[in-house]
Amino acid sequence: MARLSARGLLVITVAALAACHAPAQPPPAAASPPLPVPVAPAAKAEAPPAPVRTAPTRPAHLWPFTRLQDADYVSVDDLAKHYGLKTAWVKMGFARTLADAGGVRFKFESNQRDCYFDGVRVFLGAPVQFHFGELWVSKLDVVKTIDPLFRPEDHLAQLPPGPPKLIVIDAGHGGADPGKQNLKLKLNEKDLTLDVVLRLKKLLELQGYAVRLTRSEDVKLAPEQRTDLERRAAVADEVKADLFLSVHFNAVEARDAPRVSGTETYVMTPQFQLSSTDNNGDSLTKTAFPGNRQDTANVVLGYHLHRSLLESLKTSDRGFKRGRLRVLCFPTCPAALLEAAYLSNDTEAARLGTPEFRRQIAEAIASGVQAYSATLAGLRPAPTPPK
Repeated sequence: MARLSARGLLVITVAALAACHAPAQPPPAAASPPLPVPVAPAAKAEAPPAPVRTAPTRPAHLWPFTRLQDADYVSVDDLAKHYGLKTAWVKMGFARTLADAGGVRFKFESNQRDCYFDGVRVFLGAPVQFHFGELWVSKLDVVKTIDPLFRPEDHLAQLPPGPPKLIVIDAGHGGADPGKQNLKLKLNEKDLTLDVVLRLKKLLELQGYAVRLTRSEDVKLAPEQRTDLERRAAVADEVKADLFLSVHFNAVEARDAPRVSGTETYVMTPQFQLSSTDNNGDSLTKTAFPGNRQDTANVVLGYHLHRSLLESLKTSDRGFKRGRLRVLCFPTCPAALLEAAYLSNDTEAARLGTPEFRRQIAEAIASGVQAYSATLAGLRPAPTPPK
């Protein structure tokens, strides 16, 4: 999985700053049969204005906040009051839960950058703070993550007008780029991702979606890595996709390989927020990329995909995370990158080597897409048929 670095993207950052203010592409009027992979043009025309959405929306909640460590923070007590949840200390001054009649909905811990929403590990941009007897969550995390997850109906204006119809799926790596490897088991990431994507394509088409692939064989889209990654994201914009999914598998350095396993899901990091693997920020933290137009949809999409993978694969929860990854920075539709398992872990790699596990991964992703689609469909009432 390639991550975006400041040094390697000085040129494209300038272009992104201008492009991030262009209006989003509207969804296609109707799905069409699969087409060959389009080649990105040298220059992209400005997108037409997005259609006006007429669905009713609620006004954004004005969260009371306190300034802590040069950032605005909202108290967990205020979260609980706004959502009508009951709070309880699991460990005084350290861990606190928010629950309704059905059970625990949130769990926050002091000095931690992750929390739990309905049992799923969700990474925040800033650590939770303990201050004057209360836990506090950064206001940016509340606005960009917590509130869209808990009450997506309050964010209709920032969500797609309906479920996706056309989905672009990207099999990571390919050709001369093998991706991550397990040499002991003779497994290459590029082969595994393509196998999963081909299975996923069939499943999604059976569910009624139109599907395009960035690659359907063992090739790269360009010799140079940066261009290759940008072209993958460009496919989604070329065909005016409603959704972009990039499939990968993870690995860590040899000294950590035996003990690290599990599933991670990434969506684009919101502007001004720290990515999940970043503690300090960099020159790109303040940049608004085209992918940031879909911040709200991304968090809803990523959560459902991550939850579905965990429930189906029974892998350890490495977290629903944010990252400024090249394939997430530039699509103007909702996008996610999936890392279902670790090739550097021999146990998980052995599972990945079996067709059955790769089928499970494809089915889990398809189920996550269906859950995301159902959420969007449920937020707006169906039109009343004419009499």
